[in-house]
Amino acid sequence: MRVATTLSMVVLGSGAIGHALMTSLDTGIDRVDPFKDMKNRPEAGHGMNILLVGTDGRDKITQADKERYRLGGAPCHCTDTVMLVHISENRERASIVSLPRDSYAEVPAHTDQTTGKQHDAHPVKLNAAYAEGGPHLTVRTVEHMTKVKIDHYLEVDFTSFMKTVDAVGGVKICTVRPMNDSYTGLNLPAGNHQLTGGQALQYVRSRHIDGASDLGRMQRQQRFLAALISRVTDSGVMLNPVKFRQVSATLLGSVRADKGFGTPEMVALGQAMRGFTPASSEFTSVPVGDMSHPVKGIGSTVKWDEPKAVELFRALRDDRPLAPYGPKRKRAAPVDVAPQQIRVHVENGTAVDGLGSRVDKALKATGFNTTGAPGNAASRDVRRTVVSYDPRWNRSAKSLAVALPGAELRAVKGQGPTLRVTAGTDFRGVTPVRADDPYQGESGVVTGDQVVCP
Repeated sequence: MRVATTLSMVVLGSGAIGHALMTSLDTGIDRVDPFKDMKNRPEAGHGMNILLVGTDGRDKITQADKERYRLGGAPCHCTDTVMLVHISENRERASIVSLPRDSYAEVPAHTDQTTGKQHDAHPVKLNAAYAEGGPHLTVRTVEHMTKVKIDHYLEVDFTSFMKTVDAVGGVKICTVRPMNDSYTGLNLPAGNHQLTGGQALQYVRSRHIDGASDLGRMQRQQRFLAALISRVTDSGVMLNPVKFRQVSATLLGSVRADKGFGTPEMVALGQAMRGFTPASSEFTSVPVGDMSHPVKGIGSTVKWDEPKAVELFRALRDDRPLAPYGPKRKRAAPVDVAPQQIRVHVENGTAVDGLGSRVDKALKATGFNTTGAPGNAASRDVRRTVVSYDPRWNRSAKSLAVALPGAELRAVKGQGPTLRVTAGTDFRGVTPVRADDPYQGESGVVTGDQVVCP
């Protein structure tokens, strides 16, 4: 085992073998030149910035898979997903910012790659920049919007996405409620699921699960990336030269990248990823000011919150973490309603002095909005902890019950929005919980360990 581990470290290191491995992969990448003749670009910051786009290319997908995963229809030749990935200068952190595909954007003057027609600068939805001018116009538009200089460009289509997920053996996703989308065919009951490549594609493409539309889809895409990082780092892919080459070849064999993304860059990223964990990654979306900003000739667009967006992209340029510093959180169970949104009053139903205070503090520590003034219950011989709630707040009650394993749920009509916990002698502690939708919380930035399955 020690010999195998040592060999793996050498192969994935910066030595000659690792370099040769990456060189062989380098030759299989389809190259584009998105930076050709670009002028007046933003000033370079610290770290590495990669523009990652997902296109709706489906030419290499079999007819059976197209039918199974609802990939019919003609491709729009546009970007389905746009993410700005920042790798910190010390290679210890990855910050991923999702850019809504319907974002209001202004593309600079350019030549249409399909018709050859000259276009003046004009407003579009962000995903249309690719249809008009391919990777080159997409990079120019994103740099213009964010003032962040893009160092590398990576383009992934449906085929490479599905094959990569299958190559790592699938990715684990957990849901607290059923997810159904008739448009993509996604049908997941509540619980844990090991998604295949095709199922994963359905999961990240679905926009009709809830009222969150494209923003909800971006959150699922971020959650999936966190789960993929967890899968790759926990399964030993990065330390197994055979498996690493298989996964890398699968991904890089069907992506497009800029000419500068070569062997040295892949070796550096490979070294950085060896020490990555889900906590090393942080995810957010561009702050939105108006979800339905009308533009003549274009329709409804997503308008960014300009002051907040400026601060977000300044942090990327300065190589600063996006997630606030704080004590490292324990892995938490996903719940339907964010604990911050649940008001709780605790009462001690036992003869144990101070139990009510302990329960109140433990619930507050995992995010619940407790009253901070626990009292004593009318009965002091309660054996099983009870959560009493008004039926109108049943989703909150179920979320609270996850934090109190074994507690009895008791509906009380007219109790109001505050849930009541009567601690019994069975109380053994509070299970950390977090919102299944992390953006219900106070911060718009989450780290990967907060959104992967517990």
